[in-house]
Parts: sequence; structure tokens; C-alpha cells
Amino acid sequence: MNPGTKCSVGDVLPRLPGPPNDVWPQGVRSAVGMEHGSMQLRLFHPGGRDLRQPHTRDEIYVVVEGSADLVIEHRDRPSERVACGPHDVLLVAAGVPHRFENNTADFKTWVVFYGPEGGESAPR
Repeated sequence: MNPGTKCSVGDVLPRLPGPPNDVWPQGVRSAVGMEHGSMQLRLFHPGGRDLRQPHTRDEIYVVVEGSADLVIEHRDRPSERVACGPHDVLLVAAGVPHRFENNTADFKTWVVFYGPEGGESAPR
């Protein structure tokens, strides 16, 4: 794992998939690229169906390759479906259920987890 100056897809991709667990019986589909303070950068390559659960911290996705639909399950309004592809940046608040659907086989995205557990307060 890189301590924090530079990281590339080529550095992290060979570590995917990781060992299986209860959520990812076929192997964990993300790996850490770098960390600093509260920030953790991971490469996510679902390879198929996205099985993740809501996360405890805010997250930013930066799509590297391929395409997908990000489905966000809002508590106070209808679900949102956002088509995304290379170079798109997406934000999901902590605790909000979401997943990627219709992803191409080559779909890869950086995911940046940041801030405190439970997320940051939304701006007013």
C-alpha cells in the first residue's frame, strides 16, 4: 500500500479480488491504494453484481474506466439513477444505500472515504 504520495490503477488492480468474506463470497472487490488521516482511497472493480452495504463515512467516486448506473436510495425522496462513465465524479453521503448497476465488465472507480464516522453535516 502506498503511504500517500502517488497511486495508480496498475498498483492496486493486481490485488483484486481480495480474499472472500461474508459480503463478497467471490472475493472482496476493492483494495486500498493509499491512506492519510481520515481519508482512504480504494479501487473498486465490482466485476459483476455490486453487493456492498451503506458505508459509515462520506464517499466520493471517480470513475476510471467503463460505465455504470449509480442507484441511490434516498430516505426522503424517490431513488435516483445516475449514469456514469470515465472521469465522472459522484458523491454519496454516509449511511445512504447505493449500488452500481448495469456496469460494464471493465468498470472501475476510485472511491475516497473521508471524514468522521456518520458523515459530515450537509451544508445549509
